[in-house]
Amino acid sequence: MSQDSSESSDSKGRPTPKRNQAEAKRKVNSLAPASTKEAKAAQRDAAKAARISQRAAYMRGDERAMPARDRGPARRFIRESVDSRRNVGEYFLPVVLVVLALSAVPSTQVKLAATFFMYVALVAALIDGFVLSRRVKKEVEERFPNEPTKGLRLYAWLRSTQLRRLRTPPATPRAGSKTSK
Repeated sequence: MSQDSSESSDSKGRPTPKRNQAEAKRKVNSLAPASTKEAKAAQRDAAKAARISQRAAYMRGDERAMPARDRGPARRFIRESVDSRRNVGEYFLPVVLVVLALSAVPSTQVKLAATFFMYVALVAALIDGFVLSRRVKKEVEERFPNEPTKGLRLYAWLRSTQLRRLRTPPATPRAGSKTSK
C-alpha cells in the first residue's frame, strides 16, 4: 500500500489543535452562570429574607442571632450593667458637636472655653470608663467564675461610649434602673 492510503485511514481530517487551544477547550468557566435568572432571583430573595430575619432576631436580643463577641452570660451581664447607668462617655459625642459649632464663633474666648470643656469631658469619659471597666470585670469574676474575662473591660468601655439609641443589641434596662443581682 502506498503511504497516502495509510495516512488517510489514520488521519482525523483536521489539523491538530495548538496546546493553548486544547487547554482552553477543557477548562470550565467558573464564572459562568450556574442557573437561570429566575433561580438567581429566588436565591437572592431568600438570602435577603434570611438577613432580615437574622437582623430582627439580633435586635430583639436573641442570643443565637448574636455574633460571638456579644454571646454568653457574662456579656449579657455587662450589657445590662452598662445600660442600667448613665455613662459620661455616651455624652462625649454630643459635647464634641457643640464644641464644633462653637468653634465657628469668632470670639477667641468662646473657642478656648469650648476646647477646655471638650478636654474636661474627654478626661471625665476616660476616668468613668476606667472605673466602669474595673468594676464590671470584678463583678463578672465573682458571678461567673468559669467564664474567661479576656476583653470584657474593653467591651464594657466601648458599650458605655456609644449613644444609648445606637447600641446593638439595643439597651434593655432603662438608665438609672438596678441590674439583677
